[in-house]
Amino acid sequence: MPDTRDWKKYNDQLVRRGEFYITLDFMENWEGEIYQMNQGKRERPFTFPQSLITFLGFLHVAFLPYRQMEGFLRKLSQYIPRLRAADYSTICKRMHGIEMELSLQDIPHDAIVALDATGMKVSSRGDWMRHKWKVRKGWIKVHIAVDTQTKKLLALQITDERTGDGQLLPSLIKQSQGQCRRDVKQVLGDGAYDNKKKF
Repeated sequence: MPDTRDWKKYNDQLVRRGEFYITLDFMENWEGEIYQMNQGKRERPFTFPQSLITFLGFLHVAFLPYRQMEGFLRKLSQYIPRLRAADYSTICKRMHGIEMELSLQDIPHDAIVALDATGMKVSSRGDWMRHKWKVRKGWIKVHIAVDTQTKKLLALQITDERTGDGQLLPSLIKQSQGQCRRDVKQVLGDGAYDNKKKF
């Protein structure tokens, strides 16, 4: 089957991803965003906008630990006078409070949904520790559902390592139906979803 992909459009999409990763849009409305975030807040007021924390979240996932992010902001603030550098503990606390929301997807057909999950290590303990001391903490699982035709993300859930992939099948399907406002016509998954109850 010949590849009919529009390579110029595909290349432009990849290039724009890089622009998104280093966007400094949070600088444009720093004070205004903080003012809105602190409206009606009774505890200590926010001093850093949520858009900055989201930006740092991308850096953290890509390559920067929390302490190095503080150094990154310090250096960046030398070139951007309005930028105030947050300390690493503030970055960590705010990042753990980020709530992810998926936007509704415009899918012109009943969805064929593909499900999968992957584990991500969240601590530096080695496999020897897990084997020797039976320590099972230190992983999170990311469960996703995508529309196979448009490749759009329809559902996303995060659990710990004790949650089996198949356990989340009903909630992923329900979330997918709500996101695309269409019926789910077919579900594709690997052996982790293969049991009589799921059928």
